[in-house]
Amino acid sequence: MKDRSLRIRNAVPEDIRVMTTLLKELFEIETDFNFRPIKQRAGLRRLIKDPNAAVLVAERDNLVVGMCTVQTVISTAEGGRAGWVEDLVVHGKFRGQGIGTELLAAAETWAEEHKLSRLQLLTDSKNKPALDFYFSQGWDATNLICRRKYLKPIR
Repeated sequence: MKDRSLRIRNAVPEDIRVMTTLLKELFEIETDFNFRPIKQRAGLRRLIKDPNAAVLVAERDNLVVGMCTVQTVISTAEGGRAGWVEDLVVHGKFRGQGIGTELLAAAETWAEEHKLSRLQLLTDSKNKPALDFYFSQGWDATNLICRRKYLKPIR
């Protein structure tokens, strides 16, 4: 049964404060990231303005309790546009209530409406609840391993 008190909507700049708090919760789980609120707020401001991205929030009783972002990339494997799902997080007090499922479904709808051929995401390899959640949502594991390299800022 769908939760009628839950509303998924596009984020607005006024949501950035609470979304930053949600990202702090997420980064405490994902050991590869450090919480730096100035950077997180800057990233959220840019994403909200980006026409090739979706920033979705889950709201219950006028309180933002979860969020998810999707960013568009060009995939040579797909020969077109694909999407990166990032920052799917639900406040700890509200987990296990289907909110993550609703956010992910809204992200998939946005991707379909924007003619993306595939969605992909990264999750912490030690975060068993997240791995189980994505499996339950029909997401396939891949053989790819993520690598990253920090670059010097352009001045």
